[in-house]
Amino acid sequence: MLDPHELYELTDELPDLGQPVLIQALTGFVDAGSATRLAREQLLSSLDARPVARFDLDQMFDYRSRRPVMTFVEDHWEAYDEPALELHLLQDDDETPFLLLTGPEPDLQWERFVAAVAGLSARLDVRLTVGLNSIPMAVPHTRPTGVTAHATRPELIAGYEPWLQRVQVPGSVGHLLEYRLGQQGRDALGFAAHVPHYVAQTEFPAAAEVLLSSISRSTGLLLPGDGLRAAAEVVRVEIDRQVAQTEDAGALVRALEEQYDAFARGRGGKNLLAPDSGPLPTADELGAELERFLAEQSRPNDTP
Repeated sequence: MLDPHELYELTDELPDLGQPVLIQALTGFVDAGSATRLAREQLLSSLDARPVARFDLDQMFDYRSRRPVMTFVEDHWEAYDEPALELHLLQDDDETPFLLLTGPEPDLQWERFVAAVAGLSARLDVRLTVGLNSIPMAVPHTRPTGVTAHATRPELIAGYEPWLQRVQVPGSVGHLLEYRLGQQGRDALGFAAHVPHYVAQTEFPAAAEVLLSSISRSTGLLLPGDGLRAAAEVVRVEIDRQVAQTEDAGALVRALEEQYDAFARGRGGKNLLAPDSGPLPTADELGAELERFLAEQSRPNDTP
């Protein structure tokens, strides 16, 4: 492996950050409802942020697979939307510093990148790394949005019960980072918001709100969520309107509601997936939906 420390550079000298939390919100993996993107944009737009480290993305990015956008005007190229992978320093609403890793998921040199992030985290004395994802589920939009939690130590996600015994899915660099940090005895966890599968290709702000509130509960950070709550209500009203106009869509939502509520009654109101939000369908049903979606997501990259 090439030297991981040469894969990034610090932009300036950093103040003492105490033991900050690092939130990983890279693009390129599963992002049903654009929840990870919306959560990331909420943080960057609502809080002061400055890059403290930049990665040499040119070594890790497949430009032919994900071609950046260029703007042509009349007779010349005017702009190039250059991809960037950066670590930002932010402060929450209580002025507590934390770090946010943004940019495209690397196509190449995963192990080197993970080693670089782990080394940078040690250098900055990061106490906890938190990864964000969102996945499609057979759940109705009319019920509370759930979240699945995973971590390098069970104590980090106390109160969240497992919803699958065992499943194999395509990997991501964010999940590999969590796995490697666990092997090193360091704390890391992740949250995957549950997005109704029938709106997985559109923006679903309620899932982004759940991701940020889950981070707040697990880390103590005070993260802004008002804008997402307002957007979630607007989207909910629009989905209701569209469902009411289509008989098949209405039947689907009613069936999902019955399944959701039946599970709630069968468990005595206890939710195996989202402790504060009400229960969801069975693990087998959710696992089948997850595996199907992930398989579809991986196909474009597998074809020449």
